[in-house]
Amino acid sequence: MATERQLHRWFHLTTSAVYFLVSAALLVISLAMIGHAIWEVAHAFIFARSVVDTMLEAIGQIVISVAVFDVAKYLMEEEVLRERELRSAREARQTLTKFLVIIAIAVTLEALVFIFGAGSKDVNGLLYPTLLLAVSVLLIVGLGLYQRLSMYTERQSAQHDDNG
Repeated sequence: MATERQLHRWFHLTTSAVYFLVSAALLVISLAMIGHAIWEVAHAFIFARSVVDTMLEAIGQIVISVAVFDVAKYLMEEEVLRERELRSAREARQTLTKFLVIIAIAVTLEALVFIFGAGSKDVNGLLYPTLLLAVSVLLIVGLGLYQRLSMYTERQSAQHDDNG
């Protein structure tokens, strides 16, 4: 019969393997997206299609692929290569902050690409990109609020530990 320690080790190895596979898959997808974007731009130049529109689409695709790459990197660093679990509220806050900053940057860049694309064609098409930009601002404001509240909680906890 397996001991609790063996089960814990097996579970850790299994979850690490799953995170590794997911991270590797995201990395491959990210690189494929970048390759596809470059191919589309080259194809537009060769066949004299609308190069500017193709480049704007490629920028959007590359921005998304970089965000996917960052998520893959985050999963690899935090879930596979890291030997220990998050032990404190501070570590959890820092990890969540890194992840949300990646998402906020990707959403903001995607919104800007959409704004440039829609602004050059039809002003009526600016509603979706503007809402996307507003969401990215709310995400950043929410992250700032989370930072402030969690740091306050960390200080309160530290003072309680010092007094206790």
